[in-house]
Amino acid sequence: MSNKKVEITERAAAVVNELKEKYGELIFHQSGGCCDGSAPMLLEKGDLYLDESDILLGEVEGVNFYMNKDQYEYWKHTHLTVDITKGRGASFSLEIPLGLRFLILSRLFSEEEQKYFASASKE
Repeated sequence: MSNKKVEITERAAAVVNELKEKYGELIFHQSGGCCDGSAPMLLEKGDLYLDESDILLGEVEGVNFYMNKDQYEYWKHTHLTVDITKGRGASFSLEIPLGLRFLILSRLFSEEEQKYFASASKE
């Protein structure tokens, strides 16, 4: 069982660390359909205005991962894994000039994970 809502593959983590060295503090935001469809965007911290409509799902490789609460309603029963692939995305994400793009692998939470997160949200 994973007690995290979002994780990252080793390949994607290596790219995140490379980009952290170049840009400093970063954030992930799961886009809601703009530009590259629903894709995780890696941005410099402060380049995207976050407000009460954005939910912090967790941290991957020292980078906070956010999603808009409206989109989260569709994804709240889903475990997300950030991965990377070759190809040029159409977003403003920092990996695009490297000829790469982040993507999300997803699966439904197990019953045990659903119970864990339900009880954790009540605390």
